[in-house]
Amino acid sequence: MVTLTAIVAPLGRQIHRHLVKHVRSQRWIPARACNLTACSSKLSILSQVHPMWQEPLAIPGGDRQSPIDIEVRKSIFNPQLRPLKVQYDPRTCQQIWNNGYSFLVEYDDTTDKSTVKGGPLENQYRLCQFHFHWGENNNWGSEHSIDRRLYAAELHIVHWNSDKYSLFEEAVMEENGLAVIGVFLKVGKRHEGLQKLVDALPAVRHKDSVVEFNKFDPSCLLPENISDYWTYPGSLTTPPLTEAVTWIVMKQHIEVSHDQLAVFRSLLFTSAEEQVQRSMVNNFRVQQDLKGRAVHSSFSPFLKETPSKE
Repeated sequence: MVTLTAIVAPLGRQIHRHLVKHVRSQRWIPARACNLTACSSKLSILSQVHPMWQEPLAIPGGDRQSPIDIEVRKSIFNPQLRPLKVQYDPRTCQQIWNNGYSFLVEYDDTTDKSTVKGGPLENQYRLCQFHFHWGENNNWGSEHSIDRRLYAAELHIVHWNSDKYSLFEEAVMEENGLAVIGVFLKVGKRHEGLQKLVDALPAVRHKDSVVEFNKFDPSCLLPENISDYWTYPGSLTTPPLTEAVTWIVMKQHIEVSHDQLAVFRSLLFTSAEEQVQRSMVNNFRVQQDLKGRAVHSSFSPFLKETPSKE
């Protein structure tokens, strides 16, 4: 999360540069194709980590940090969870920005033209941006996992509470300030909706590059079924790691092609002026302890078990 936002548009870019300050000293990634359980004894430290994770946090995280592993059988079915209502106006899409950690597709959030409400949310939240996290290969890259299973990448669609707060910068520091929809990406068939974005990415290959990008509806990146999801209270997955996020993690993944993810991996952490160029891969945060939090689900995976014998 992830979790970054805003940009060239005055307020936005400043907050994101604040978010992208240095953090944690070490990050671990799987040493081979596997799920987290199979690789638990074979983790290798990244020798060249992103600068964001090379220094200790000035303010360590609290008890609601993200991302986490979601254990399906320990999640709590909550019949009170409402359907999620997403309404995005493609005309609010503005640009793509390589901020040196991921690429952000940013939206005009000065009005309520693109919003999400319902689900676990008591208020309406404005769309601010979306971004992805991915690995150096197709075996890992997602920040969250399901029963220790990792996906090749994870989409985060970031919104802020416009009913309670006036600006993203205010919401990011406050209770119930943000709502982030997480979607897992699995390698398979080409995703037609994603291709317009993929075609634009070479223009933002280097850090700090920005390109105009219009009329993109992020709802095309959501799975067909957005009624089934997990939700829990958590944090941004990038500095300042504020615990202001209501996470909504979709049960159903989307499929993208290997070639589409390869374009993600062709981006760079570094600016054009830097002598040593570094590929933008493994831009995820290490998973955090649940620390007593409950993960709720909008569905019960156990309702359709084998019928009892009569």
